[in-house]
Amino acid sequence: MRITLVEPRAPGLHIWTRFRLPRLGPLTLGTILARAGHDVRVLFEEAHGLDWKRLNSSELVGISTVTSTAPRAYAIAYRLRAAGVPVVLGGVHPTMLPDEALDRAEWVLRGEAEETILPFVRAVERATGFDEVPGLSWWRGGERVHNPAPPPLVDLDRLPFPDLSLLARPLHPPLGQHAIVPILTSRGCPHDCSFCCVTAMFGRRYRYRSAASVLAELRSHDLSGKRVFFYDDNFTASHRRTAELLGAMIAAGVTPPWSAQVAIDCAFDPELLNLMRRAGGDTLFIGLESTNPATLRAFHKPQTVGGMERGIEALNRHGFHVHGMFVFGSDEDTPETIRATARWARAQGLYSVQFLILTPLPGTRVFRELDGQGRLLARDWSLYDSHHVLYRPARMRADELLAATFVAQGRFYSPWQTFRRLARGDLGNVLVRLYAHKLNRRWVRRNRHLMEPATSVGTPHKS
Repeated sequence: MRITLVEPRAPGLHIWTRFRLPRLGPLTLGTILARAGHDVRVLFEEAHGLDWKRLNSSELVGISTVTSTAPRAYAIAYRLRAAGVPVVLGGVHPTMLPDEALDRAEWVLRGEAEETILPFVRAVERATGFDEVPGLSWWRGGERVHNPAPPPLVDLDRLPFPDLSLLARPLHPPLGQHAIVPILTSRGCPHDCSFCCVTAMFGRRYRYRSAASVLAELRSHDLSGKRVFFYDDNFTASHRRTAELLGAMIAAGVTPPWSAQVAIDCAFDPELLNLMRRAGGDTLFIGLESTNPATLRAFHKPQTVGGMERGIEALNRHGFHVHGMFVFGSDEDTPETIRATARWARAQGLYSVQFLILTPLPGTRVFRELDGQGRLLARDWSLYDSHHVLYRPARMRADELLAATFVAQGRFYSPWQTFRRLARGDLGNVLVRLYAHKLNRRWVRRNRHLMEPATSVGTPHKS
């Protein structure tokens, strides 16, 4: 079959607007289909737009979507179905809301689809056998049918390496940046943060690839002049496993510069930190969330402010660039707790930050609670991007939460803070801060009306 897989463009401005990296789900599924003899292309709209000639000539189009890209995914599906092209939707948002997604497509393939994509395509080719495909939601005689969910894939070594050549066009980094090679080494997360949909999609059981498999994938790429980004939700969830992988990379001499998402607890394992640095690690993305202890408890974050301070100090001492990620807007937050967290972040010597607004993503505990309490303000999924207030906060107005968040971001990336980095000779961080400062100002200019008290009641306006 002629099959095209699509990752829709994200709406509005966000911190990763400049760093265009595709998710690996469509590429992995595309690789499986291509190996089975199908004519496959993957369209990454954020970087390359859409090839409508290819889409309209396809026998099947699969669209993978998260919550914020769902409206765009549905618009693409509508246009294709009007042209007679069948569409299957997948990804985390359709998995959490299959009935909604099924109103926009012939099929929804829920959950991890690597072991169900080929049986599904065979059913499409035969026009029968849909009831035998695990995780498939489909229409039968005008009725919705949701087949039982597929079991999680335990042996990740069975997955093929994502074939980046399936992209309609090669990825080119912005001027002055290294090309980034995306590598996923694990799935699942042992933690269960109340605002995160990772465990709803992939479970709390931490599954990981063997060191040999990851090393082979690294060797399959030309890493000269490139960086690796480990896509794992928590690269150091198992210190023993991470140490084994890093040791194998060091022994093989495969140590490109790399970055990854980790938990702060890795900072208390000196042996692991040394291995991380020796293996090429230099930038770590860490969910710190808040310095309000009540907020940390509400988010189910097993960490303390003192522990975070000691962890950041250890990471800085080892030479890591620490990107701190914070979430504002729990029912325990006020404008003052947000300001206090922002002051603390500036005092820790963090390389960069993201101050995000709590977003009730479908499938999370936060979504269920706020929805059950009738506190959601909007279901325009394009606003579910961590930069809008989609619910009535408990201890402040929506406009206060929004303004406090962007003031905090503006102060962290202020010209004075940037000048201090320049005085230290840290040109790389100066460029990061200039970019973040410009992006923050652009967002505020476009959305200043949302920070006025009158907008704290009712549906948020779209940026």
